[in-house]
Amino acid sequence: MFAKFTAIAALFALAAPVTRGAVHNVTVGGPGILKYDPQFVNADPGDEIIFVFKQKNHTVTQSSLNSPCASIQDGFDSGFVPVADDVTDGFPVAQFQVKDTNPVWVYCRQVNHCQQGMVFAINPGNNFATFQSNAIGSASGASSVAASTSNSATTSAPAGAPNVVTVTATVTVNGQTQTTTYGSYPGSAAPTAVASQDHLITVGGDSTLTFSPSNISAQVGDTLTFQFMTKNHTATQSSFANPCSPLSASSTSGQVGFDSGFMPALANADVPTFKVTINDTAPVWVYCKQTNPASHCAAGMVFSVNAIESGPNNFGAFQAKAKASGGAPPAPSTSGSGSGPSPSDTGDKNGAVRVAEAGWGAGVLVATFAALAGSLVL
Repeated sequence: MFAKFTAIAALFALAAPVTRGAVHNVTVGGPGILKYDPQFVNADPGDEIIFVFKQKNHTVTQSSLNSPCASIQDGFDSGFVPVADDVTDGFPVAQFQVKDTNPVWVYCRQVNHCQQGMVFAINPGNNFATFQSNAIGSASGASSVAASTSNSATTSAPAGAPNVVTVTATVTVNGQTQTTTYGSYPGSAAPTAVASQDHLITVGGDSTLTFSPSNISAQVGDTLTFQFMTKNHTATQSSFANPCSPLSASSTSGQVGFDSGFMPALANADVPTFKVTINDTAPVWVYCKQTNPASHCAAGMVFSVNAIESGPNNFGAFQAKAKASGGAPPAPSTSGSGSGPSPSDTGDKNGAVRVAEAGWGAGVLVATFAALAGSLVL
């Protein structure tokens, strides 16, 4: 439904790429406010929606009526737009061009904001109350980004071990039923049910190129919360065979994998976070795709979940492969045109910020971020 996303410095005028209609201003957040104001608009083709980001750190992310708090494939996402407490004017904005009268569903993917009702809609008809109710009724702490944690990496059983059989089990996590498939030795005991756990992963702490901890074990239903502390990093799923490339670029079975996108950590603003729910116990491989001024992955900035430490595909081997790779080039642009810098591009200390483009179908979203006084230094 959307064709183009471009972030430019807020010091420049916002140019409408297509014919202008009516303009609808929507305030995103504010001091102590978890709300889009107004919560929905009725718009005609050619109208513009101007999202004005206020405190503290919110997103404008496309979702769906039935799953309000999960991003949809190929939907738009502004990324996190942190606004410091002392900002009183020059707020960053995002512009969306309405192309038809179909409903557009939006949420904030900051942790638990959607579950507190922070949603928005364009042309919702009579369904906005249902949309918001679905959001509030979703499980507390549910993943703000739908992410599959399966991948194509394989490991070998130790010599002399019995054959592993595949077992399918249905478990209840946070009140929701999930089906999981796992490997089990014949005659082994059934897995013990445990409460789901959230694992906090610090990204770039103390200005280091690290995930901390760098390797963990997690059960089905557990969540990973990546907390981005400094500079501008990502948490991007890859594979053991290709540590510094997104899973979508190396998978032979069409797997996409999760990607937080670039998460600039700004002074005096909420710390950006990204949450993923574990769906099975297969190993998960993660890297930072920042390449400015040099590849963070090639510097060893990688992370794993459920790596088999007793086998060849362990965390140490994964990190060694990343360092030996020299860093893969940035993933190809999805804008269709191939134009525009990488999302890792940042401006100078006078406040010009990153420019990113992504293909989203037949509409236009233009995001303009305010000058942020050099806080995106890599």
